[in-house]
Amino acid sequence: MLATMPLTVAWVLFAGCAAVIGVAGTRLAGVVDHLADRTGIGEAVAGAVLMGAVTSLSGSVLSVSAAWSGRPELAVSNAVGGIAVQTLFLAIADLAYRRANLEHAAASIGNMMQGALLMAQMSWLLVAFAMPGWTIAHVHVVTPLLLGSYLYGVHLVRRTQTEAMWAPASTRETRVDEPEEENKRESLRRLVVVFLGLAAALGVTGWLLERSAGVIAAETGLGQAIVGTLFTSTATSLPELVTTIAAVRNGALTLAVAGIIGGNAYDTLFAAFSDVAYLDGSIYQAVSESVVFWTALGALMTAVLLMGLIRREERGPGGIGFESVALFVLYIGGVVTVVATG
Repeated sequence: MLATMPLTVAWVLFAGCAAVIGVAGTRLAGVVDHLADRTGIGEAVAGAVLMGAVTSLSGSVLSVSAAWSGRPELAVSNAVGGIAVQTLFLAIADLAYRRANLEHAAASIGNMMQGALLMAQMSWLLVAFAMPGWTIAHVHVVTPLLLGSYLYGVHLVRRTQTEAMWAPASTRETRVDEPEEENKRESLRRLVVVFLGLAAALGVTGWLLERSAGVIAAETGLGQAIVGTLFTSTATSLPELVTTIAAVRNGALTLAVAGIIGGNAYDTLFAAFSDVAYLDGSIYQAVSESVVFWTALGALMTAVLLMGLIRREERGPGGIGFESVALFVLYIGGVVTVVATG
């Protein structure tokens, strides 16, 4: 029924789901911040694992549903497009934080390790695109490596924070992750229930978005790649935008950066999950050059962000860091390129 809805209804459903995702994402930032303090796991890990995974849930459901329905372009383009636009969100958050460059203030060895993990995950995707379609039970041989790399990488991030061999220099603008005492006294059960409720809402909206996106791609002639990289990736990434801005305003700067980078690392698993759900062979060989382009662009944007986290420029052009300026230029250039090439 949903697959045959009129185009107008599809756009209305798409906009409604995007609104629900935005509202749920706003609430999620505070819940994860409190869970980080209540459990003692810290903002960097909470941002990467809890906020990163749950804010990505709608996108994950969308990609898997699209792959299962035989729309590989939509499935993978949603994943890689989301990584690019979410990296851009850090540049937007940098504009919102006027005291100093966000990447300077949110100095964290954990965030830099997550950035390195994200680069490794993006590289696995590029390897899969370039390889022959070698599969075992229709699943490409790179898919389990992508999953294993992520799990081991998260383990390394955790180990690096607890057994750090070096630390970033502290300046007057550096904001350290320090748990708030009142958050430690909150009911853990209540926080978990709210967290799971928000996760469920994001998952359902992701499935509904996939239904509407399939109709939009077919009826408008835009194609799955453009709808995925520009529309669904932005809509499913709204939680990252609102949670990042909310975290910055609440002073949880490490959480803001960790949520984006950690979420992006998790988003690479969309492709792995989609490969399992896609029954017609390897999903990596069923996508166009546009998807490969956005994957490479996402890796380039991540490298620029990582350089900004290491360089820690206090102020740059327009009061933001050089990396934020570069992220705007790269993303806009990517949009122009994909639209121009159809």
